Amino acid sequence: MIPDNPAWLAATEFIDHEHPAIREFVASGVGAGSTPKEQALSLYYAVRDGIRYDPYSFRMERAAMRASTAVVRRVGYCVPKALVYAACLRAIGIPARPGFADVKNHLSTEKLTRLMGTDIFAWHGYVSLWLDGKWVKATPAFNLEMCQRFGVLPLDFDGEHDSQMHPYNSSNQRHMEYVKQRGEFDDLPYEELVADMHRMYPQLVSISEGAAAGDFDHEAIARPAA
Repeated sequence: MIPDNPAWLAATEFIDHEHPAIREFVASGVGAGSTPKEQALSLYYAVRDGIRYDPYSFRMERAAMRASTAVVRRVGYCVPKALVYAACLRAIGIPARPGFADVKNHLSTEKLTRLMGTDIFAWHGYVSLWLDGKWVKATPAFNLEMCQRFGVLPLDFDGEHDSQMHPYNSSNQRHMEYVKQRGEFDDLPYEELVADMHRMYPQLVSISEGAAAGDFDHEAIARPAA
């Protein structure tokens, strides 16, 4: 039985699945599968690899956070990519809600770590979706090409088990730890997220509001902590 909450299927300000760009992305990414599970998996990989991960695409304006914006630009960081996946799922009738957690990221670039001033990434985005009578979590943040560069195992999703970040990379070094769950929501809690970004990462926010902060694909990789 599908959960009786229309909010988990609704188009919202940030999960704007009625936008033509989202509809076109869904049509091209849903694949030939006939079941909700098959379609959800096809769309997971379409979002993971079809929208390049770039933390420097981070912007504070409301329009920049919308799922449709990431689809049009074909680039985003974990929050917009989670919103894109939630929008795609809602567009085909699968209940979905974005979730957020603070994570300790041991793999970053030297420049990004310096700008953030910490290895804690607040408001890391994932999606909780309803498949086969239960909620499962999926994280389509890091595209395959980026994973290969960082030596991180690409995160697959089978529709049955939670798919969140690997704790270790392919060299058995620490990669990511979840340190705080912030919850799951009907839509992006924009004001709360923006307030935390200004408080925790003032230098990164200041740069993101001006010129491009950096080239994540070609920066030196920071040495992971022991």
